[in-house]
Amino acid sequence: MLVALGGVLLVMSWLAAHPVVLVLLLAGGGAGTTLFLRRRQREQRRAAALRDVRAREIAAYHAMSPRQFEEAIAYLCTRDGCRDVRVVGGAGDLGADVIATTPDGRRIVVQCKRYGPASSVGSGDVQKVNGTYRDAHGAHLAAIVTTSRFTGPARDFALRVGIRPFDEAALAAWASGTGPAPWA
Repeated sequence: MLVALGGVLLVMSWLAAHPVVLVLLLAGGGAGTTLFLRRRQREQRRAAALRDVRAREIAAYHAMSPRQFEEAIAYLCTRDGCRDVRVVGGAGDLGADVIATTPDGRRIVVQCKRYGPASSVGSGDVQKVNGTYRDAHGAHLAAIVTTSRFTGPARDFALRVGIRPFDEAALAAWASGTGPAPWA
């Protein structure tokens, strides 16, 4: 303890004898703090702008009919390089609303769930897709894209069996070009 106190006193007396160094240290600390705060403000503004873009994007999807939503998802697939994109949703679709070939050649089945904010995609929806995308549709992978969210058990099951759960936030990111596609 005495050694530490002696070291502090030695540094203080040296700084008192060299006030320019003290001023430079204080100025450097202030400049560093200013730079840190400016960077943090820029990052906060960028994050807020990204949230705004995504919120506007998802609002358009909430306003669509289920069929328009399927068409919009097909458009996103095409926009992002998929080939052979087909909208096949409807009665008896066996859990497939959009079928496409991804840019790297895999066949993907996308189940579209345009739900309101108070609804969630449940485990039954995920189980249906899991039971059909390989055998009934010959696909390599599957995704469920929703304007809402997934229940915890539905998300857990989807991830366990390799189905990509794309909730409202993931859809907004994909649609605005600020996040990955379901096959990425």
